[in-house]
Amino acid sequence: MIYDEPVFRPPSEAYSLILQVALGCSHNKCSFCMMYRSKKFRVRPFRDIERDVEYCARAVPRTERIFLADGDAMALNPKYMQRVLKLLYKKFPRLERVTSYASPQNLLRKTPEDLRMLRGEGLDILYYGIETGDDDLLKTIVKGVNHDEIVKAALKAQEAGFPLSVTVILGLGGRKGSGKHIAETVRILNEINPRYIGALTLLLPGPLEKWYAEQMGPQWEWLNTIELLQEIRDMVAGLEVTNSVFRSNHASNYLPLKGTLKQDRNKLLRVIDSALSDPHSPLLRPEEFRAL
Repeated sequence: MIYDEPVFRPPSEAYSLILQVALGCSHNKCSFCMMYRSKKFRVRPFRDIERDVEYCARAVPRTERIFLADGDAMALNPKYMQRVLKLLYKKFPRLERVTSYASPQNLLRKTPEDLRMLRGEGLDILYYGIETGDDDLLKTIVKGVNHDEIVKAALKAQEAGFPLSVTVILGLGGRKGSGKHIAETVRILNEINPRYIGALTLLLPGPLEKWYAEQMGPQWEWLNTIELLQEIRDMVAGLEVTNSVFRSNHASNYLPLKGTLKQDRNKLLRVIDSALSDPHSPLLRPEEFRAL
């Protein structure tokens, strides 16, 4: 099987078979994301998907997990996605779950009946980028949706039975916008109450740092390590979700964390406070080990 690179997947899909059902991202305008800028979005022909599935069924017949790439497989027509799912569960007898990225726009376009059908066909966790709950910031980063639309799409998916793994981005609002970014992000997470919450840190390849700052406006400034730790502290302290697994173990972060909120809130806060009190804490990931 030959991939159309670059190929990306969520950290928790490290041991999954990656199957490209579409190429690129159907939105592909977010100012902080360069993942699919080299690709024009298109859905792959079913015969090409079927060829890859046939090959993988012979090469790795004991596959238990499959991630549907690229940026948003949920852009596919529901009936087309149904054909793909039926094929996968037919060809891989040990298959336990199929997962995908999902954007608010494409979830909003699906009917509740479509989503329930796809869930019933074995589509499982949806990886859902929130980034921030701040409407002004969502507009600036060209997310294409506002706070209320992100909530509406998320609740719609959850009501259809999908577990959501959502991501938010520390440092996205810069120094001046930090307080509002975190306050509104806490609010949107509390409204959605997702199964999983992943915090990433804004990180761009060197040449793009200046470009991103210019897109955000003349007063936008990058946060330092302590300010980023304070953002995650304020987030953990403010979350009122129930039984959401919270992680900041993505390689972009300085401080890896994992716990269940609200149960582990105090433990998480103690770890964060320990790191805040010592800029050279061994808890912090060295700069050279941070990566996208």
